Amino acid sequence: MYQGFFGLRELPFNITPDPRFLYLSPTHQEALRHLRYGVAEKKGFIVLVGEVGCGKTTLCRQFLNELEPARFDTALILNPRVTETQMLRAILTELGERKLARNQADLVAQVNRALLERISQGRDIVLIIDEAQNLEVEVLEQVRLLSNLETDRQKLLQIVLLGQPELKEILSRQELRQLRQRILVYCELQALSEEDTSHYIQHRLTLAGANGRPTFTRWALRAIHRQSGGVPRIVNTLCDRALLSAFVRESHEVSYWDVRRARRDLANLAP
Repeated sequence: MYQGFFGLRELPFNITPDPRFLYLSPTHQEALRHLRYGVAEKKGFIVLVGEVGCGKTTLCRQFLNELEPARFDTALILNPRVTETQMLRAILTELGERKLARNQADLVAQVNRALLERISQGRDIVLIIDEAQNLEVEVLEQVRLLSNLETDRQKLLQIVLLGQPELKEILSRQELRQLRQRILVYCELQALSEEDTSHYIQHRLTLAGANGRPTFTRWALRAIHRQSGGVPRIVNTLCDRALLSAFVRESHEVSYWDVRRARRDLANLAP
């Protein structure tokens, strides 16, 4: 509703994980460097942990966009609530394999053959599992076993686990100690600082085509950071509602009271 009023090309605060809108705060820059390093140096297992809404999926999509298609094959698993057999089938499907084996042992053998074929062609393979905190222990163990696939010189598969803080607790379990020992790259995403929250908001407005309007007052920006805790997804939701409030007032300035009204509206929507 407010896009035309503010002269924006597109809505600036959608919550979809669009890499074009990725704001690289210091913590996001560090996480992206960890991902790049882990894959470039073939470290095998990489773990990225972050609270809900902190931008893990968006960062992951940016990382995938950076991988050279001529060199890398990727398998992205978005629904980890699967069995060991389903996980193997999902990986093979993501890699473009069509005729899949039926039982688990044959699927592991097929994964090994598919990886070896790609390695012989000079390609690297990256498996990324999002929402990895939802993986059953048995599936995590199957993923660990896949990390054992290797030639005399290198691992056949680089594995990235993205998850909420619960993943850290899961990986600390005694029965997963072998997997934990294989994690050579680990990083945690932190929430945005107050300064970064302000930069984040301006960054998204600029990319959406803002040209001096709308503007957020200093008190509005402070309120957004305080109410969101610096979590980008919550920042987006508050900003979207606050812009709507300013639009209703026919104002190009978003005030503290617009943010307060946005928070109240969202509270009313909560179950």
